[in-house]
Amino acid sequence: MKKFSLILFFIFLSIGLLGCQQSDNEDELNNKISKNVTNSTIQSMPKDMPSDFDFSIQFGIQKKNEINTFEGTVTKDLITDGTASTELILTEEEMKDIYGKMKEINITKTKEFTPKPINGSVCMQVPYEEDRWKIIINGEVITHLVSGEYCEPTNDANQLIELRNYVFNIIKSKDEYKLLPEPQGGYE
Repeated sequence: MKKFSLILFFIFLSIGLLGCQQSDNEDELNNKISKNVTNSTIQSMPKDMPSDFDFSIQFGIQKKNEINTFEGTVTKDLITDGTASTELILTEEEMKDIYGKMKEINITKTKEFTPKPINGSVCMQVPYEEDRWKIIINGEVITHLVSGEYCEPTNDANQLIELRNYVFNIIKSKDEYKLLPEPQGGYE
């Protein structure tokens, strides 16, 4: 009987780790990786882009892709072949444009990235992407961690994912990025 119970335990554990799963524990949901870690005292963003404005975004299933304006680099996840990095500096106009997009969603404001449970549960998926943001505005550091593990992300999460995609489309149009090798393999 113990062997049968143990086998059933592993079957249920395996099913829970694959595909879309439901989480019933609200405290567990609130402690998930999708956190808002803004430590900013900025209530609203300055009208004009500050001279110290910079940001980095790490994203992807293992957060190996990175756009980093602090260092003027971009890193591409090559999956089975590791990563490849290159120098890539955004123009002043591109930075102002990105700053404007951040201002539209007030990136400094506290965000809600964990969806509210419906009937006590939230749909979750595996594998999933994560975005880690670090932004400096007027000497203040704003950080956000957005998890793609939720089947139906919050409006705040969608805004940051759309912003990341907007920035990434700018990066993908650059010759420096186009010269990086193509990824090999995939994530399961």
